[in-house]
Amino acid sequence: MGDTARIEELLKRPLYVYDLPQELLATLSAKTANQSVAEQTPEDDPKDPEIAAQESTIATSTQCSLCRVSYHNVQEQRSHVRSDHHRYNLKSQLRGNPPLDEVQFAKAVGDLDESISGSESSESEEEDAEGGTNTTLTALLRKQAKLFETNEEADATVKGTSKSPLFWLSSSSLPSNKSLGVYRAIFSSAEQDEPGHLVDTIRKKQLAPVKARPNNAQAQQDPAAAGPHIFMCMIGGGHFAAMLVSLAPEIHRKQGGVEERQARVIAHKTFHRYTTRRKQGGSQSASDASRGAAHSAGSSLRRYNEAALEKDIRELLADWRQMIDTSELLFIRATGKTNRRILFDKYEGQVLKQNDPRVRGFPFNTRRATQGELMRCFKELTRVKVSEIDEAAIAAAEAKQKEKEESKPSTPRPQPQKPKLSKEEEAAQLHTTQIQALIRRSKVPALMSYLSNNSIPSSFTFQPTDLPQNFRCPTPLHLAANLDAPAIVTALLTRASADPTATNNEGKTPFELAGDRPTRDAFRVARHELGESKWDWTLAKVPSAVSKADADNRAERERKSAEEEETNRRKADLERLKKEDAERAAQQAASKPGRTLGAIEKTAAEKRDEETRGMTPEMRMRLERERRARAAEERFRRMQGN
Repeated sequence: MGDTARIEELLKRPLYVYDLPQELLATLSAKTANQSVAEQTPEDDPKDPEIAAQESTIATSTQCSLCRVSYHNVQEQRSHVRSDHHRYNLKSQLRGNPPLDEVQFAKAVGDLDESISGSESSESEEEDAEGGTNTTLTALLRKQAKLFETNEEADATVKGTSKSPLFWLSSSSLPSNKSLGVYRAIFSSAEQDEPGHLVDTIRKKQLAPVKARPNNAQAQQDPAAAGPHIFMCMIGGGHFAAMLVSLAPEIHRKQGGVEERQARVIAHKTFHRYTTRRKQGGSQSASDASRGAAHSAGSSLRRYNEAALEKDIRELLADWRQMIDTSELLFIRATGKTNRRILFDKYEGQVLKQNDPRVRGFPFNTRRATQGELMRCFKELTRVKVSEIDEAAIAAAEAKQKEKEESKPSTPRPQPQKPKLSKEEEAAQLHTTQIQALIRRSKVPALMSYLSNNSIPSSFTFQPTDLPQNFRCPTPLHLAANLDAPAIVTALLTRASADPTATNNEGKTPFELAGDRPTRDAFRVARHELGESKWDWTLAKVPSAVSKADADNRAERERKSAEEEETNRRKADLERLKKEDAERAAQQAASKPGRTLGAIEKTAAEKRDEETRGMTPEMRMRLERERRARAAEERFRRMQGN
């Protein structure tokens, strides 16, 4: 009982895989196939109570049964529930597809080429519902659905090759309802292929702690002095972080002589460059590859930063080559073609190779590439997970389930199934997404090319029609008018022959959704260019036709009128200010009839401070603008005089 109490006390603190207590290490044993809490899926043996407990939501709060992810506290659980991984598996389950574990999900997202940038996972959901993360999940779900529909063997392959990220262990000194988990990724491929020798492998990996050193410069230069160590790096969204960390824990003495074990970082480095296209996602190189090279100042800066980031990273890897070559494992997160090219493409002096058997991915969700995130991942990888099964809750759940089965009628009612979309419906939904995106971004040439290349008729209606965004704007012309995009309206009417008489579910034509004069003028100019016989313009609620020249002349007159009004207002304000200055000067002269001998003349700044004393910030800003305007007019007058 003494040993059991001692081990129970040890389990209250984090356990480090490479420095386990001897009393726990001596009693470890690997879980058998029938006892494993993580090696099987619910389909393998649904009646096994231990497996059912692990997959049940009431069994314990340390694991997500859907995603097969473990966590230590409520904060990690909440973060996982909000993550893309969990949301994807929920949607995938509703579609009848099997869920993906973290490794499979990371690989699947990586194949979509940086649709998700390297921002914080808890902060990356601020993008619009029709872009960013949600679009990526939708694309991933559509891709998975196609894979399972076109090849029936894919489902069996996913289930057959899926492995739990954890090896599970038991101890004779622990209650039967407690299991210990160790990440599979910290073992070599040969060690993973021999799970029967798992405990012996863990015992061989034990390392004695070392005393804290004032600095690690000597260890970085001499790999032998560093001892067993691993290399970790992350790259994404212009962020890069790398770290060499020793597997042997380091002892630090705190106040009172208390010893504490900490991770020993041999070297670390972080870089950040502006390379991602804000609010649009993806790197500049990915955008250039898909759409052609842009010529804006921002795109040029992003290209330069991508090259600079690549240079910085490869120089750092070259400096660390000796330590990387002697690392036991290489944990690397690099999603997207651009990031993988920086690390793994062949170049002179290449350090990292994709076929290196030491390369590992992180078997859990990661956040932005920082040194703190790398340290969090190191602790997560090297800590022993403790899982506890509530047997009473299992029994209660089984009894409740049995009662439900007994109360069911003998002939179960058929469940209504969601109708499967046809190829035409899927194509219509895809066209809807693309056309709406082009209209929102006012891409006239791209929109016209898309309609022409896909032979989309002018009567095209957005699908599905029951969505809220398609209720008010069911056609491209309705959407362009509602967004006040006159260039799109003109192109749709004159080049795509869009019907202006079509009405939405509220009975309104596109013209009635236009919110500004340029958009309304676009309809009137189109009526003039297309002629009265093209459409029933009265039914379309479009007013009388007007030529483009007349519309431009009116717009120019209105612009000049507005400029004239602004000029008159400024003149009036200047006259008022001059009058106020004169009155203020007269008052000051009256209060000071003569200057005292030897009095100091006030500077211009002091005079301005006196003038603005007692004014509100808005009044001060307005006065400052007027002063600048007067100075600009004076400079312009002098230039004309010369």
